[in-house]
Amino acid sequence: MGTITAPDLAATDRAKIDAIVNKFKDRQGALLGILEESQKQNKNSYLSEEVLTYISFKTKVPLSRIYSVVTFYSFFNLKPQGKHNIVVCRGTACHTKGSKALLDDVAVLMGGEKELEGGEPTFTTSDNEFTVRTVACFGQCALAPVVAIDGVIHSNVTTIQMRKLVSKISKGRNLR
Repeated sequence: MGTITAPDLAATDRAKIDAIVNKFKDRQGALLGILEESQKQNKNSYLSEEVLTYISFKTKVPLSRIYSVVTFYSFFNLKPQGKHNIVVCRGTACHTKGSKALLDDVAVLMGGEKELEGGEPTFTTSDNEFTVRTVACFGQCALAPVVAIDGVIHSNVTTIQMRKLVSKISKGRNLR
């Protein structure tokens, strides 16, 4: 059995992860905390293969276990995320009120048609400004269709409203 070596990672990234690992050392649920904080420190809010490998190296947790945790929880990202997040509800009430058409329109507006056609439930624009994803249900069925933009819930959303909201964000205006 060969010696495990640290993966190739920039010294600044190693130092950040080392500090995170030390912060959670000997705590219950340490792995989740380490992964969550490591994702937050990334400007594109995701966990790269190199980062996951380094976390495995530092914590002595098998990489396969780390991947099983990261792929189980929907709040972890394995791909770079956009600066802004748009989440379209795909629950039954939202579906019957047009969320599929709304999602398709957003994909066309943002150039993500190919990803949706290919079965991907999420895509990030090429400029990393927006990540569009779906959720099974927000629990806001009476307000369908529902969309969350940067954590703010918008109800009874139409394509025209969605275009206006995206335009406001693109112009640097806050939706809160």
